[in-house]
Amino acid sequence: MSYMKLIKLMYLADREALLRWGRPISTDRYVSMDKGPVLSRVLDLATDGDDPSRPAIWSEQIGEPVSYEVALKADPGNDELSEAEIALLDEIFKIYGRKSRWDLVELTHQLPEWVDPEGSAIPISYRDILKAGGKSDLEIAAIESELSELVETDLLLASR
Repeated sequence: MSYMKLIKLMYLADREALLRWGRPISTDRYVSMDKGPVLSRVLDLATDGDDPSRPAIWSEQIGEPVSYEVALKADPGNDELSEAEIALLDEIFKIYGRKSRWDLVELTHQLPEWVDPEGSAIPISYRDILKAGGKSDLEIAAIESELSELVETDLLLASR
């Protein structure tokens, strides 16, 4: 699959999870780029090639890009995903999986949180996505607070 298509599908899934549940599937950062919004770290992982700083899990599961396409080297499993997340990923793929990468670029250019960076990259915040999804300021504040607490908990657990 084109890594651009993969990243667009992942962005759409993360975005929908955030709007439905108040939390994304991934912990990646979002940025507006010329070809639409992307998951920043996943883009780096997909395009950096033989970079020794890439997490071993990525290199073990996903092959290096060839002609802008990546392929699974092994079944990554789904131990880290909830049943709801798996169902959402399946739903997103069912809706958008047949679209070309260029169709997905065009579609994501229509998302309200995307801003044309004119050759640069502009961060997209959770607030940007939540506001674009019609959440109220009160709902956005509650979600941001919960996400902040989750990040702090993850950092605390990771340091042990």
